[in-house]
Amino acid sequence: MNGKVAVVALVLLSAGPVTVNESVYIDIGRDKCKTIEEEEGMYVLMTCPGHADYPVRFKEADIRQSVSFGHLNQRYADDAFESFIPFNHTGTTVEWRIARGGTPVATILRWFIENADASGASVPALQGQVLVVSKVAQKDDGKGCVAGYVDALANPDPNALARKIADEVAPTFRCGIDKASYHGTRGDKAAEPNNQLPE
Repeated sequence: MNGKVAVVALVLLSAGPVTVNESVYIDIGRDKCKTIEEEEGMYVLMTCPGHADYPVRFKEADIRQSVSFGHLNQRYADDAFESFIPFNHTGTTVEWRIARGGTPVATILRWFIENADASGASVPALQGQVLVVSKVAQKDDGKGCVAGYVDALANPDPNALARKIADEVAPTFRCGIDKASYHGTRGDKAAEPNNQLPE
């Protein structure tokens, strides 16, 4: 018995402490953002506060929003637009997942989906909520994009699931190659994404 306990203890010691990313929360309310370009009622491009020197890029077109994070190259900054098919808007609190050494590797942001009824009208009772996990663009790559989705209404602990995707999927996600998908349970209010990325 003592031998078995000793073996288990040795295994646990050799495994060492489990390293997990830390969370930093930053408000990207529009009053904190700077407008770069705007066409009244049609299109807006803004930069918002990020983590350290990692900026946030906010776009809105046709009542649909898109948010990108980090040091995007010019093609991604200009052409990337990742949103949902129905009308939508984002929350204002970004959860940044920070790896050891202080590098942000992913973000989590809540989207509100304005699902429509049979008449085509957006109905509050049909509103969906989706946690969108994004890869943060690094200077040496320049590509940031959505890496996964979690239905915030259909999963018992959606934030924990989103952090798992942020830590395990996003860092090695290949923008423009890998396809972002829903993780966990997806209910009928979690809308179909619309991802437009440079080729």
